[in-house]
Amino acid sequence: MTEATHHEPHGDALGERLNWLRAAVLGANDGIVSTAGLVVGVAGATGDRSALLTAGLAGLLAGSLSMAAGEYVSVSTQRDSEKAAIALEKRELREQPEAELEELTELLEERGLSRHVAREAAVQLTRRDALRAHARVELGIDPDRLTNPWHAAWASFLSFTVGALLPLLAIVLPPAGWRLPVTVVSVLAALVLTGWSSARLGAAAPGRAVLRNAGGGVLAMGVTYVAGTLLGVAGV
Repeated sequence: MTEATHHEPHGDALGERLNWLRAAVLGANDGIVSTAGLVVGVAGATGDRSALLTAGLAGLLAGSLSMAAGEYVSVSTQRDSEKAAIALEKRELREQPEAELEELTELLEERGLSRHVAREAAVQLTRRDALRAHARVELGIDPDRLTNPWHAAWASFLSFTVGALLPLLAIVLPPAGWRLPVTVVSVLAALVLTGWSSARLGAAAPGRAVLRNAGGGVLAMGVTYVAGTLLGVAGV
């Protein structure tokens, strides 16, 4: 085996890495769209830089913390389910080993092995590590690599924050007359990039993903800008 082949990612490691990348891209995309809609809406009501900065920072913090908390709760629930499934499998292996061996054999048969080969493979896997074999084949879980809610929470927090910083900086740094054009162009460019990236990570054609992403961002900014302008005119 060559060195390049030895270090090439395969199987679960590659799938896990792609899932994390996809989550990071989607988190950044949420940060871009939600913060852009917020600051553009405020810009429709007022041109005051401090008001824009305050609204943008409040949206960034609220959004990133909400994303992190939601991801932590979701992944914690998933981890609890994985632990419960492994505990049940451990008890079944202790109480009815022969039935579990037969179950593993049938699962391997369903994957295309002949009865004889599946039985032999099940016996060898059971002798080596019965719990790991059943967790991987039957449950699709690696007992040593359970989902980590803290990793997921931090990843969501950071990706949302990075995405939200773009419209925030774009709306407060340029001169007053350039704020909206710079923000709209910057946000559209970022949404094209995140749409293309999410499509490529999912092995899908990027065209529709880019159009959906950019269209959603334009709609969000347009609606909030009109709402902000009307509120500003009404003096609310």
